[in-house]
Amino acid sequence: MTNPIDALIAEKGVLLADGATGTNLFAMGLQAGEAPELLNETAPETIASLHQNFVDAGADIILTNSFGGTRHRLKLHHAQDRVFELNKRAAEIARSVAEKAGRKVIVAGSVGPTGELLVPLGAMTYEEAVDAFAEQIEGLKAGGAEVAWIETMSAPDEIRAAAEAAIRVGLPYTYTGSFDTAGRTMMGLLPKDIHAVADGLPEAPLGVGANCGVGASDILASLLDMTAAKPEATVIVKGNCGIPEFRGSEIHYSGTPELMSEYVRLAVDAGARIVGGCCGTSFAHLAAMRKALDEHKQPAERPTIETIVERIGPMRNKAATPNAAEAGEGRRERRRRG
Repeated sequence: MTNPIDALIAEKGVLLADGATGTNLFAMGLQAGEAPELLNETAPETIASLHQNFVDAGADIILTNSFGGTRHRLKLHHAQDRVFELNKRAAEIARSVAEKAGRKVIVAGSVGPTGELLVPLGAMTYEEAVDAFAEQIEGLKAGGAEVAWIETMSAPDEIRAAAEAAIRVGLPYTYTGSFDTAGRTMMGLLPKDIHAVADGLPEAPLGVGANCGVGASDILASLLDMTAAKPEATVIVKGNCGIPEFRGSEIHYSGTPELMSEYVRLAVDAGARIVGGCCGTSFAHLAAMRKALDEHKQPAERPTIETIVERIGPMRNKAATPNAAEAGEGRRERRRRG
């Protein structure tokens, strides 16, 4: 398998991934309850504009509009028989934007959780999960995705099933967990253990890490544990834009471009090789993050939790042990990427 990520890291040092899909699509007209993936066919110009705005803001990696692209998620919208075509179209739209960028932009095929629990907690078998992810990734590969970007995962066995599917299809892969429950994923995975999830598979991931979760301070705490556990790994961090707050029936994120710029600097100092934004991260936020990354040429001293809190703000998961990954009170609803 080719490795576009390592090649671009060798050229640029640290890569900037894109920002929120859902947040920005809602601002562009997506209605609550609608499936973003259906826009790949009904409003491809909107999805192309989403990607173009991220490229213009300086993204090195753009994620396809396919987070809920398995048959298990699409069946909620009566589209379970259109998995291949919707994912293929998602990748084609992103590819068309990347090819016009005038520089290398990696197209990563977003693969989110199925929403099902695997045996013994649920009814879906591991083999069924692999098949479902393979069906999706086949479409992404056919449309031009260079990497399967497995994200917002909670269960180690679901991560492994998606990774195995990517290998079956012949697409290199990355994966990230959402450490939103007392410093762990909802299914109990600690950040320091993320590296071992794919152990024994015939192809190793191109990168692993964290996305979504709680807020910028908490995901940086998870990053410290991931890079301490395996300093040589390519670690991804794609944090939410501050803290989510309900204003009436709508969710708003507290992060400013200045806060997200500081998050980028701390992430690089903590050892991240790919930095991006998740929920709430707009094009303006990403442009500020690009500027911060470009100006932050040499990593400074590795930050401590105290440094992170001082510069970014308090952690939402209050520290319960000296290990940052085992901090606090779990909270946070799951989201539909961004």
